Amino acid sequence: MNKNIAIVAGEPRSINSEIIAKSWKIIKKNQKKNIFIIGNYALIKKQLNILKIKIPIKKVHSIKIKRSPKFLEIFDVPFKFKKPFEKKNKETSKYILRCFDIAHDFAIKKSIKGFINCSINKKKTFGKKNIGVTEFLAKKNKVKGSEIMLIYNKKLSVVPLTTHVDIKNVAKKINYRFIKNKINSLNSGYYSIFKKKPKIAVLGLNPHNGESRADSEEKKIISPVIKLFKKNKQKIYGPFSSDTFFANNKILKYDVILGMYHDQVLTPFKTIFKFDACNITLGLKYFRVSPDHGTAEDIVGKKKANPFSLIRSIDFILNI
Repeated sequence: MNKNIAIVAGEPRSINSEIIAKSWKIIKKNQKKNIFIIGNYALIKKQLNILKIKIPIKKVHSIKIKRSPKFLEIFDVPFKFKKPFEKKNKETSKYILRCFDIAHDFAIKKSIKGFINCSINKKKTFGKKNIGVTEFLAKKNKVKGSEIMLIYNKKLSVVPLTTHVDIKNVAKKINYRFIKNKINSLNSGYYSIFKKKPKIAVLGLNPHNGESRADSEEKKIISPVIKLFKKNKQKIYGPFSSDTFFANNKILKYDVILGMYHDQVLTPFKTIFKFDACNITLGLKYFRVSPDHGTAEDIVGKKKANPFSLIRSIDFILNI
């Protein structure tokens, strides 16, 4: 298998160049020869000069099977800018999407093993409500609806059933078929990477699992799906009430905790593991990983960014 990994530089107004440079200083020499950046060379160079972070970078226009660990190669993507960390630039969205197109094409053609994308401003990039990189890449891979957002740590992983969906619309999205299809995708996607079927804990939607309602989503929808998979010898349990579930050490006996919505699982997960995690998209035709944080505009240019999640992403994708 091709071991080359691309890192998509992502949003210009972000901590991305900083964490890329900091990661480069920390990762092992044998990892460096398998990594290159997809982004604008001049932009990254100027951002690193402002940050006063020195690493050897090199502009390239093609990718090689083997590269020197002495330089961080940047596959140069055209981008017009006035200031390195400017707030508004009409070209930013086109630039980011072009970077994703290049990474996607390389991955589909097997020129790379997969890619890591650094954070973006979703609203500015996609311009549509409730669209993130997970949904965007699922559409490009023609697998929309089968994609899974797996937030991974060596001890535990979490999956939100609905990803970038407003809380007021979550209950409308949940139905028997939707949950069944997502669990099937989770099983197959998890197995393709980890070579085992996951032991899954499923959380309910409502406070205390809607215990006082005979027509709750837990009783009418979630429990019947769990029973179906149990009949097929799947290691799946629940639904559990989410208010106390993460306070119990028993969470570590599961491989994956499946929640009904984004913050139900990501908030407690990040409280426990902080930057020691990465975001993996299951169901694509290639490996896609990203650091588990956003653009962090409040600390842009301040040299305060933590590169740990990007380092975890690099370690993970190189060792798959």
